[in-house]
Amino acid sequence: MQLGLINSAWAQAGRDTAFGVHMTKEIGFDTIDIFADPLDIDARERRLIRRECEKAGLPIVSVACVAVGLIDFNPSVQRWHVERCRRYLDMCHEFAAKNLLLVLGEYIWERQVIPPAEQWQTGVRNVRELGKAAADFGLEIALELEPFKLSLINNVDTMARFLDDVNHPAVRANIDISHLQLSHTPAEELRRLAGRAIHVHISDCDGEVHGDLPPGRGVVDFGPYLREIKALGINGTVSVELEYAPQPDQIVEWVREAYQATDRLMRQAGLRG
Repeated sequence: MQLGLINSAWAQAGRDTAFGVHMTKEIGFDTIDIFADPLDIDARERRLIRRECEKAGLPIVSVACVAVGLIDFNPSVQRWHVERCRRYLDMCHEFAAKNLLLVLGEYIWERQVIPPAEQWQTGVRNVRELGKAAADFGLEIALELEPFKLSLINNVDTMARFLDDVNHPAVRANIDISHLQLSHTPAEELRRLAGRAIHVHISDCDGEVHGDLPPGRGVVDFGPYLREIKALGINGTVSVELEYAPQPDQIVEWVREAYQATDRLMRQAGLRG
């Protein structure tokens, strides 16, 4: 598998697009994922992203999208978010990406007012529609498991059931290793996603709170997860996800540490090199 980086690591430290792309390549990553909203950036920024990635020889594999409104109870809000996600798919196509990384929302009002099954079916219906749109571009959607108590998809069981209900070949799973740790999911559970997972996120955490730390800074035992990922035979990318560096002025060192630790772990698991 290839080793990539989500570019939000640079943006949240205040570094510009060109700098982030250049350093991603210089540090040694094979690919890059883009976290950018097509409604917040203009054509010049999209062209800059594409040009700098091409110049650096960094393929864009995934574009990340958080779309909590896809399960909102208001039909008008749902329609707006479906259309926004379609704009994301347009941008994926423009960047020659392989997938749209999609994050769904959480059950509203602690599941007490609107029946949870109704919110679930709303998400299924809207994601199936987006799966059809993605397939028209030759793209796939990678759903991310979020480890929070009220997240619609918060463990392997809910991921598998949601994929079953959507029942579209373009809608697959993302595997986020620190999220699996936070949701107390053993590595063996990943076997349930055989043939259904297409993308991987890797980071560390303290085991209690979402953190996205460089591997080795937290408590995650990566070996079992990476061995199970290797057994899945995913023809894709492991993307390092780093958020909110404690010392933004040392972001290059933070990213380099994450690259070196992840490269070592992937080689030990037979996933790289």
